[in-house]
Amino acid sequence: MSFDTLQSKIRSMKNPTVAGLDARLEYVPAAIVQKQIEAYGETRKAAVEAIFEFNCGLMDALSDIVPAVKPQSAYYENWGWEGMEMLERTIRYARSKGFFVIADVKRGDIGSTAAAYSEAWLGKSQVGEEQIPGFDADCVTLNGYMGSDAIKPFLKDAEAEDKCVFALVRTSNPSAIELQDMVAGDRVVYKVMGELVDRWGKTTSVGEYGYNRVGAVIGATYPSDLRQLRKMLPHTFFLVPGYGAQGGTAEDVHYAFDRYGRGAVINASRSIMCAWKKTGHNGEDYAQAARDAALEMRDAIRAVTPIL
Repeated sequence: MSFDTLQSKIRSMKNPTVAGLDARLEYVPAAIVQKQIEAYGETRKAAVEAIFEFNCGLMDALSDIVPAVKPQSAYYENWGWEGMEMLERTIRYARSKGFFVIADVKRGDIGSTAAAYSEAWLGKSQVGEEQIPGFDADCVTLNGYMGSDAIKPFLKDAEAEDKCVFALVRTSNPSAIELQDMVAGDRVVYKVMGELVDRWGKTTSVGEYGYNRVGAVIGATYPSDLRQLRKMLPHTFFLVPGYGAQGGTAEDVHYAFDRYGRGAVINASRSIMCAWKKTGHNGEDYAQAARDAALEMRDAIRAVTPIL
């Protein structure tokens, strides 16, 4: 099962982290950008090739220590069709390096639209007698605040293709409290969403580690809520954003794991991608800087959460 694949990678590397590939052009060292401008001019093509080169360099540096990557589609969509083509290349390259790929797309539409999104990211489309995959990620993030109609089409493809999903429950942004902390009856909204995730997950198969196909996005910036939700959702795999640049610490994310140090993957994006900006070498060492930052994150988490 798909979360089994992720958990097995985490155990083998003793590293429960995922590296975000959310590259804006200003995150890319100037020498890489200038090389592509010289080749393609000041064009979108130059921008996407610079980002792709940067992504590949990061993945080369991280593939033996980090089990998963998480490209956020917004940072590719903003470059038009060239950006989306480059995202597909990025996912293919990630797979070739052995990464588990979480496509951070946060789709949340319903009906046939949701089904089409699911075909694009998890499933296949029919062309004559052929079934052709789209972006072919291992997992996607979803916004379930429109209810089960936004989730069920993805679960169908997840079962068919042995993949999985993460649904937003308790997000790390400050304004999340405007909705997610509102009281609905005798419960707060994010706990209602947690119960829905649990209900959706019970309709799917369960893997050898005890987790179903519907994971939850739970922000690191609310550690007490993270702790409560871990107890509330024992069979739900967690994706935990907010580590590093957003303020989450190893002590905060400790609450995401079960007693064996399983059931969660912690995301860091800028703190790894932009680590080179703190070394004073103009990005010449960006790959090594990213590796060092990833190892520092791994070791900080392992110091408080043994991975068994």
